[in-house]
This record gives sequence, structure tokens and C-alpha cells, in this order.
Amino acid sequence: MNARQLTRRSLLRGLVGGTAVAIGLPALERFLTGNGDAYADAAADGFPKRFAVFFWGNGMLPDQWTPQGKGKDWTPSPLLQPLAPWKDQLTVVTGTRLYTANTQPHTAGTAGLLTGQPLLHQGGNVTFAGPTLDQQLAERIGNETRFRSLEFGAAPGGGQSYNGPNSQNPAESSPYALYQRLFGLGFVMPGETPKFDPTLGLRRSALDGVTADLKSLQGQLGAADKQRLEQHTEGIRQLEKRLAKLQDAPPKLAACKVPPAPPAAFPDIEGRPQLQEKNKAFCDLAAYALACDQVRVFGNYFTAPVNNLLFAKATSGHHQLTHDEGGAQPEVAAITLQCVQALAYQIEALAKIQEGATTLLDHCALLGTSEVSLGRTHSLEEMPIIIAGSAGGKLKTGLHYRSDGGENSSKVMLSIARAVAGDFPTFGAKDGLAKDGLGGIEA
Repeated sequence: MNARQLTRRSLLRGLVGGTAVAIGLPALERFLTGNGDAYADAAADGFPKRFAVFFWGNGMLPDQWTPQGKGKDWTPSPLLQPLAPWKDQLTVVTGTRLYTANTQPHTAGTAGLLTGQPLLHQGGNVTFAGPTLDQQLAERIGNETRFRSLEFGAAPGGGQSYNGPNSQNPAESSPYALYQRLFGLGFVMPGETPKFDPTLGLRRSALDGVTADLKSLQGQLGAADKQRLEQHTEGIRQLEKRLAKLQDAPPKLAACKVPPAPPAAFPDIEGRPQLQEKNKAFCDLAAYALACDQVRVFGNYFTAPVNNLLFAKATSGHHQLTHDEGGAQPEVAAITLQCVQALAYQIEALAKIQEGATTLLDHCALLGTSEVSLGRTHSLEEMPIIIAGSAGGKLKTGLHYRSDGGENSSKVMLSIARAVAGDFPTFGAKDGLAKDGLGGIEA
């Protein structure tokens, strides 16, 4: 490839079986201005383990969050009341804190919690320094399914899943689009014979055909662009694996079924987004995607950090209220309650699907969390952490674990990772590094 001809529209080209193939390039630094703008040019009973994140933005109110009592003898707090029906199937962890530096409100907390690493500052740009927990687990348990992972959320732009620096996984904000992706063209019910696509083999070997062009291009790039290109080609490799999966009959899973299609749109009502209705549609789709073993890792990003969405009955945007509302912040509490209600529905969607003698939830570890505790101060102490499901019996349930000494939140992430994926030596780095899990929540 001629370096003088390299543009953002350039392609890697080659031949496969005498047929020309071409693969596009990711967004590289050499295509950007100095401002970052583009130039105009399996559990014990045989069922697989799953991991999920349910994330909401702007934190909670610690004094209304922490349950009464510890261990098995605890009572859900006012903000956790929506979870009361599932008390025996979840663990609430309170008192942990992030050891990573709070260098940027909200964003540093998200990075510190989900990667265990400090936020990476690159000049005026900030990004996550490493992959988030969902992608670390997808690397271990997500490569045998049709989709390596799924990311979605009721509010657009809420995704917090990263493969590494400057490599964010966008979250789908349309339930109907996710339905088409999961249960439209390419979906095969368990036990049915998949229809063979004659072009599948050609698409699967596309990377092999551009090897020479790829090596030539790598010699022209800086370190950051080389990393982006490697992530891009790895993504294509994963796509090829998923395409290959389509040639194989899915496992015979009795719980698998095609859910009803959600509405094509959820228009705002009097300026307020239909967050709860969209979330319910997403939750049901995700549950059946797991039941059909199309995916084993997903992230439900209900709302984003710093979001200023107008929730039901709120007089102002969520983020603004966390800073401006006085007293006990009753409107912030009401919004937090709505976020927990959305989490409760995700738990319900998993719990109502029977898998063998237990439920889909029993084979999951579902992490419910936010990027700060008290939104008013952007505090990284008393982090909100809820774990639903036991990951096939590897995590305790029906528990309130109180960390009176302010243990590292990364220890919770490490316990989850080990429960889901087995051998997982550490989580995080530098101040956020955890070498030991949180023994009190491990079965």
C-alpha cells in the first residue's frame, strides 16, 4: 500500500480463491486533525454461565441505599424496595470504594469500577485504560456463541463497554433493531437445520486474503494506530467466528423461543423518554438471547453518566437535580428508585426463564451499579453494587455484605470474574489492582 495514497477511505485488498476481497480501515490518528476531528477526506448442571451489567448514571443516595442488617439478616432499604421479591437471589455489597483517582467526575468512576484502572488521559482526550469487565469475560466465555457480547440501553449514548483505549462498543438504543439482529435473518431455532450461505466461506477467509496489504500498512503507522488496527482486525476475526457459528446447528435448549417483536419506536411523551418501556423490551430480548445461547455476555446501559434525562414526574434533568436539589433530595431519590425498578425488571426477565431444575438467573452473575455513590459530590466511596444470580452456585445470594473498612471495589469485580470464568488471576492495575476477591460473597 502506497503511504501517499492512504486515506480514511482506503481498503486492504487481496485475493481469495481468485476473487478480489477488500476490508475497510478503522478510524486512525493519521486521518484526524489535532482536535480529533475527521479530515474532510457451563455450570454444574450443564448450562453455560453468563455475565451481565446493568448500569445507570449519576449514582444514588447512600443514606437511603444501605440496607438494615448484615449477612443473611437484612432488610431492603427504601431505594432497594423494588428488589425485595428477589432478595434471596441477590447480594447487596456496600461500603467498598474505588482506589483509582477521581481525575474527572463521573468518567473516572466508570473507568475505575469497570476496568479497575485509572482513567487514561491523552492530552485533551480521556479514555479507558483497558477493557471493561464485560469484555474481559467475553474474551473467555463469549467466543463460542453467535454474538461475542451485546450492548444496549434505553437512553441513546449510554454504552460503557470498552475493548481497550479508544475502542468503545456502541450501545443499541432501539429494541426493534436489536430484535432484528437477534431473531431476524441468521437466527436458527435449536434443533433446526441452518440454511447454508454459499458466500460464507468467502467472507470468513477475507482477512487471509489481505495479509500482505495489512503487513505493509502496519509498517506505516504509529503505535496508537497499530493498536487500533489490531483491534479492528481482531473484531473481524470475531465476526468470522460468529459467521462460522451460523453453519453449526445451535444447541438444543428447551427454554429458547422467539419473543414477540417490540414496537418500531418509543416516542417521547411530553418531552419525557419512555425509559421503562424501552428497558422492558430490551430486558426480554436479552433474556431470550441468553436462553437461545446466542450470547453469554451483555451490558444493559439504562442511562449514562452525567445524563440529564427528564424522568417521570421530575421537575428537571437527573444530573442537574443531583447538584441543585436541596435537603434529602426527594426527586433524586424518586429517579434512583426508577433506575432500581428497571434493574428489577432485568432480574425478573432472567428469573422467569426455566433452565433445567433452576432458572436462567441462577446461571448468571448480573452486576447492577453506577459510576458514583452520592451524585452531588461525585463520591467514589460507598459504591453501589448489586449482584443478582449465583453464576451456577459460585456466588452467595440472599446476602448484604457490608465492608466496614472500605475495601477495594475491584475485589468484587474479581470475585465475579472468577465465578463466571474460573481462572482469573487479578483485576485492575495500579491503585485499582485486586489480587484477591471478596471472600465473603464467594460460595
